[in-house]
Amino acid sequence: MKSTPPLATRSRRRPAAIAGLMIVALMAMVGCSSASSDEPAKADEPTTRIVQTDKGAVTVPASAERIVVLSGGLAGYLYALDAPVVATDTRVLGVTNLEGGFPPAWSDAAKKQGTTELPAGEQLSVEAVAAANPDLIIGGGQGVTSVQAEELYDKLTAIAPTVLVPRTVAAWDKQLEIVADAAGRSDQVPALMAAYDAKVKDVKGKIKVPAGNVVYILSLANNKPYLVPPTAALPAMLSELGFVADDVMTKAGNPQLFGSGDSFEVSPELLSQVADAPVAFVIPVSGRPMAELATDPLYSQLPSFKAGTTFELPATSYRPDYDGAMATLDLIGQTFG
Repeated sequence: MKSTPPLATRSRRRPAAIAGLMIVALMAMVGCSSASSDEPAKADEPTTRIVQTDKGAVTVPASAERIVVLSGGLAGYLYALDAPVVATDTRVLGVTNLEGGFPPAWSDAAKKQGTTELPAGEQLSVEAVAAANPDLIIGGGQGVTSVQAEELYDKLTAIAPTVLVPRTVAAWDKQLEIVADAAGRSDQVPALMAAYDAKVKDVKGKIKVPAGNVVYILSLANNKPYLVPPTAALPAMLSELGFVADDVMTKAGNPQLFGSGDSFEVSPELLSQVADAPVAFVIPVSGRPMAELATDPLYSQLPSFKAGTTFELPATSYRPDYDGAMATLDLIGQTFG
């Protein structure tokens, strides 16, 4: 039979037990204190940021959760950044589907997110933008949607903070930076640019660039001759691969640039003098494809057409977003590899 400890022994054990309980209680209190100390830190985190725009400083969410995009040409950046797009315009140069539907480059991402389409029309539907309940609106860029957003800027800002990409920013990487900053996704940009730089290096190492300077010919629906200046997005991008854009601006007498500064019209009489580079890229943007231009005496007598050193690129290469730039690099690799 187990003996009962003497009274003195039990008395000594009681303080030890009480001390143990006090230590446990103290540890629990410390645990609660440290847990609760995290809450003020989270509460102190800023919920908004200031973004500098051509319209002035705009206060935007620290990390937007419901973004409405007014230009289909900018939407691809947001999907590449994995930003939440609740509604977007779907018109993209060269791939516009007037009956609706997302452009192929980001259709899957838009459907996965549950993005809705903004109605396409001559006027921007402020009502449709408001119905999407955005916490951030991003627009601007190039094309008619940029003009629409400018005209209705005050009404848009009454719905949610609105950031417009300047029309003068034609380079896709600069557009990406602006959109990422507005959406609070700037931390995603370095990885995207690293992938782009790696592809440039890979393609450049595989291709053989044709000898001679390059002229970039824009084929529009009005059938008038248009050329692309060396400073535009496409020539600047291909210069990284070794293609040297011809100085068509000087040859044309430094004409006024059209629209967003990435094209200019040349008279039929001057085309043979301005577009006389040995290599040419033709970009059909709602205009005749290269094969049809080759049957037109205005173009067939150009050195590049006569030598068979004319190459066609899709309209998405003309004003590329991130996906368009990557796809153009792949196409150049296939064509000249």
